[in-house]
Order: sequence, then C-alpha cells, then structure tokens
Amino acid sequence: MPAAAEGRRLARGTVAVLARPVVWWRRQSLRFRVTAAATAVLALALAASAYVFVAVLGEALVRGIDDQVYQRGREIVALSDANRLSDPVVSVDNTIVQVLDRDGRIVDATPNTDRLVPLLPARAREAAVRSGAPRFLDGRPYALPGPLRVRALSADRGVTVIVARSFAEVESSLVTTGHVLLVGMPLLLALLAAASWLVVGRTLRPIALLRRGAAEVGASARSRRLPVPQARDEVHALATTLNDMLGRLEEADARQRALVSDAAHELRSPLASIRLQLEVALSHPEGQDWKETAEGVLEDTLRLSRLAEDLLALARLDEGRLGRREPVDLAELARRTAERYGLGLDLAPSASPVVARPVVLGDALDLRRVLANLVDNALRHAASAVRIGVRAEGSAAELTVTDDGPGIPAEDRERVFDRFTRLDDARSRDDGGAGLGLAIVRTTVEAHGGTVHLEDASPGLRAVVRLPLAR
Repeated sequence: MPAAAEGRRLARGTVAVLARPVVWWRRQSLRFRVTAAATAVLALALAASAYVFVAVLGEALVRGIDDQVYQRGREIVALSDANRLSDPVVSVDNTIVQVLDRDGRIVDATPNTDRLVPLLPARAREAAVRSGAPRFLDGRPYALPGPLRVRALSADRGVTVIVARSFAEVESSLVTTGHVLLVGMPLLLALLAAASWLVVGRTLRPIALLRRGAAEVGASARSRRLPVPQARDEVHALATTLNDMLGRLEEADARQRALVSDAAHELRSPLASIRLQLEVALSHPEGQDWKETAEGVLEDTLRLSRLAEDLLALARLDEGRLGRREPVDLAELARRTAERYGLGLDLAPSASPVVARPVVLGDALDLRRVLANLVDNALRHAASAVRIGVRAEGSAAELTVTDDGPGIPAEDRERVFDRFTRLDDARSRDDGGAGLGLAIVRTTVEAHGGTVHLEDASPGLRAVVRLPLAR
C-alpha cells in the first residue's frame, strides 16, 4: 500500500509538472500566442528549408565535381589509348591525374601530385574501376589539402587512369552557406516576430476598442453602441452583429420596463380598492355589510388573479416556450368554445364549409386561450351577435371571430395588439380588462408560427388567425 500511494503521488506530481507549461501558455495574451506560434512555425519551416537547401546544394556541387572528374578522365583515357599523352600531363582546373601501367607504376602524372605513390592502392583501384563510381579520399597523407573526389578509369594495354579533384572549395562553400544561414535565420525570425507583433496588434486594435466600448455600456448608457471599424472584415461584421444585439437588448429592455410599469399601474387599482374597502370596513364595523365587502374584495382579487395569469402567460411566451406540440383540431376547439359561450348569446358556426380538417400542431390550452380572448373581446363590443368560423385554405388553417359592433379604425388595428392598450378610455377597467388579451393572442399565434390581424366586417370587426396545417 505505501508503494502504491507513493506511485500515485509521483504520477500526480508528473502530471502537474507537465500541465504547468500548458497553463502558462493559456494565460498569455492572444497577441503573444499568435506571434509566438507564427515565429515557431516559421523557424521550423526555415530550419527544414535550410537543411534541404544545404543538402541539395552539396549534392549539386558534388555532382558537378564528379562530372568534371569524369570528363577529364575520359580525355586522359582517349589520349592514352592514342599514345598522345604529354609528360607531364597538363593540369586543368587543378585536376590531379595519375596514369598507371599494368604493374601499378606511375608512368605519367600532373605536376601537382606525387609520381611515386598512387592515390588508390591496388585493391581500391580495382574496386573503383569495377564500380565506376567516384569516392572520397583523404588527401592529407598525400600532402594534398582537404578531402579529394577520386575516380578510376580503365584504358587500353592495362593502363589505369586515376583522376581526382580537391573537395575543399565545395566544403568551404557549404560551411560559408551554413554560417550565413545560421546568422541570417535568427535575424529573419526576429524581423518576422516584430512584424507579426505589430500586425497582430494592429489587427486586434479594433477588438480592444470593442472591448472598451462594451465595458462602457451599462445601465446608464443603454443607447451606446460599439465602434465599428472601417475595414469590411470579420471584426466589422462582429461589431455590426454586436450593435444589432445591443439594439435588440435595448428594445427588449424598454419593453420589459414598460411592461413592469404598466403592470404596476394595473396592480395599483385593485390593490387600492381592496385596501380602501377593508379600511372602511374596519373603521365602521358596526354599520358595515360584510358580505358586500367580501364580494367587492373577491372581485378585485379575481382581477388580480387574471392579471397575474396573463403576465405569467406573456413571460412564458416571450421565452418562446410552448407547453406541448400535439395535433389540435381547430373545428372541435371552435365548437366547444361556442357551446361554452352559447348560453344567452347568439353564437353560431361560420357559414363557410370546412374543406378539410383544420388540424394544427401546437398547445391546445394556449390555442383555447387565444380563441377565448378573441371571443371575450368580441362580446364586449358586439351589438347582437358573435360568429366563429373555421376553414382550411391551402397549407393554412383560418380561424375567425366576427362581431357586429362599432369596429376599430384602420389606423388603430395594429396598436390594439400592444400590451396594456385600451382604445376606449371611458370604458371601465372592470368591463375592459387589463389590455393584455390581444397581446397574448398575437404572442401565442406567432409562437405557433402563425399570424393574426383585424379587418372590417361591415358592420363590425373580424379577427383572423392563420396557422400552418399539420403535415
């Protein structure tokens, strides 16, 4: 057990040590991380490029030396076969030439080489002739500077031609190239890091302005907007989107404040009425009709209850939440509503025939509330009759509630759907309600993907609700 515990402790310590660089990296600024990442990627790319460049350059230089050695060797072979070799052999481009007879003795050579010791021993010479490939040879034992590139060729009468050239120049060129790259790459990386730091900083400057602008947006500056950069880039699109979001939030906040203010105003009246009735009853208990007082308090309490239910329904619908998604038969819904309101009222189904079953997807309770609100509103203004109509038209179901009342002017038919709106100021609050019925109707219908509007019924007014039919 102690050993296992020690192992777990060491494992946790190792994980913690490995996690420290990751935590440190995440704590750095975006500007630093982008610059560091770009510099690291470029460093790797430059290192790989330098390695490939030096390798390719070295191979090209070696191939060039090999070609020159081979060409010079073929010339010497041709001259040997034709017995036209000069003594000594003429040195071209510092090329070293040794001509050996059948017994391995040097019979001719360039002035810049030894005339006694061959560059390649007998076995190495034979292997070089058979392979025909050039090879490296250390020139120091032969008093020659640096490595040599050597090739052996066979001529007539058993003659062997050894051709070599110093590799010191190529080696010096490669070393010089490597030094230039070693010095130039850090300078280039530093230049790129500085350029990346400046470019990234300039790129992130609009985001910093957005951040400062967002920090200044508060409760006392709701109408303030974020600065929009002139460049038509992603930051411009982000700033425009954020400003649109701020505009929507401002509108939602204004609606919320108006709703709270109107709700407080609507709540004040029944609360004041309840308080007044109770204060009067308590001040004069001996002459008070307690039943009448209780009925008055109950009536105001019911008003408060209806207002609270309406506000809760609006709050739920504003969040876009529907209670259920189920098939609802609007014809059956209209029939039940007509029966419920049919006592003492002139309610009748619409004369329009139902072409198809008007079934929609939605919350049956919410749609029942829509129809009830429309009927209640129509009953308050109807002169003698209210009619409910249902029909299917194309891909939509149409639900209508028509009354024969005075109607509403065309310029006010949209305003009545606003919350706490009453067109008839002389109408009592008891008869007219809180002005939330039609607002609930529109919010509910829009949550179901439909539309609602008012139109002239000549005489009276017709409320038209269109909902998409269930597929």
